[in-house]
Amino acid sequence: AMVLNLLIQFPIVPAVSFLSYDPKDIIIVIAGFIYGPMTSFIMSLLCSFLEIVFRGGNLLDVLMNVISTCTFACVAACKQSKKGAIAGLVLGTVCCTLSMTLWNYIITPIYYQMPRSAVVGMLLPGIVPFNIIKCTLNAACAMLIYKPLVNALRNTQFVPQSNTNETLTKDVGIVSAFIIVSIVVLILVMKG
Repeated sequence: AMVLNLLIQFPIVPAVSFLSYDPKDIIIVIAGFIYGPMTSFIMSLLCSFLEIVFRGGNLLDVLMNVISTCTFACVAACKQSKKGAIAGLVLGTVCCTLSMTLWNYIITPIYYQMPRSAVVGMLLPGIVPFNIIKCTLNAACAMLIYKPLVNALRNTQFVPQSNTNETLTKDVGIVSAFIIVSIVVLILVMKG
């Protein structure tokens, strides 16, 4: 997760260019599906602290990263079946978007020393779409790579064999790929 964070990071919504997308949540949510939501929480905490070591920042950065990742990944990881995982990813997207709207309203004026009214003006055109796009992209990527990644880890015995027969199917992969392509096109359109 941390390697992806260091390699890939870019803004996706021009109205809030200070918010950057990184794919660490994909790995964190998959680890949560395998080992449970506490694993997602621990990984989130570790990645957030490591990010300020490698990229700089402060405890507010850690707080915002942990809240964002945990409201997405920990919520999603509470579900262990195929239908539950999809529902968990959708619920995680909703929870993350709502919580980050609230936390950006509270923290962003302090962090950037700007009036709260300026942050209110950024909520709908920037902060809300950013979180919806970020979480939807992470959810789609997680659904797309979950099965091949877990199968590879099971074959090498890094992950125990599943005690259920329910896995993410080819249909979910096709839908995930469609969502990813759609979001990439949306980002490109937003950037002109």
